[in-house]
Amino acid sequence: MRHMFRHMPSKSPRHPERHVRLFKNGRNQAVRIPREFELPGDEAVVRKEGERLIIEPAPARSLLALLATLMPLDEDFPPIPDAPPDAVES
Repeated sequence: MRHMFRHMPSKSPRHPERHVRLFKNGRNQAVRIPREFELPGDEAVVRKEGERLIIEPAPARSLLALLATLMPLDEDFPPIPDAPPDAVES
């Protein structure tokens, strides 16, 4: 009997659920995420566990993690002169 009411939000605050429609976006299948399930940011991670799709917010990446993904440059840079600072009048 429970499956008859899948379109209604669950009364349990711990396990909310909503019935949503799937649609095609180009060659991809898509789903609209209801406002109450909105994820932060503009990226998410999707994985499949059996017949379930799990959608989670993408973890924030630190600048060091991003820099670690970049390829090193194979180029010599010219020396940069290290001029003394200008005098400051007091």
